[in-house]
Amino acid sequence: MANYLKMISIRLSLPDEGARVVEIWRRAVDATHDFLSPEDRQAIDELVCAFLPKATLWLAVDVHDYPLAFMLIDDGHMEALFVDPAYRGLGVGRALVGHALHLCPALTTDVNEQNTQAVGFYLKMGFRLTGRSALDGQGRPYPLIHLKFGKA
Repeated sequence: MANYLKMISIRLSLPDEGARVVEIWRRAVDATHDFLSPEDRQAIDELVCAFLPKATLWLAVDVHDYPLAFMLIDDGHMEALFVDPAYRGLGVGRALVGHALHLCPALTTDVNEQNTQAVGFYLKMGFRLTGRSALDGQGRPYPLIHLKFGKA
């Protein structure tokens, strides 16, 4: 894994990378968000397709500049972190979070409570629980865990 991480670069997204970013999002959600109803999955997909291609994202790319994962940070809050499942477990997400922490040492994020793999990942990375919401950001019944990096 350590050798693989040396081949990953982190950079800002380019305007023509929207299709790949949406593909990463879809693949990651399909692999980790089995708790979404089909109707909610479709509605969220439509929102994501309208928003993500235009957003300024941090990308983890390989030596061929191929995006493997992306992250969205807004005002010290990590709004999104999605890794293509083909590259999970290789340290790609860890590299993006490390970059985020370099930019925002008091980084916060929210994660779906039902996404237990993600909750475990953030706790292992040094985030701590700061709260819980019964609904997601769109008012859907998918509870969120609120996290902040560092000690209390």
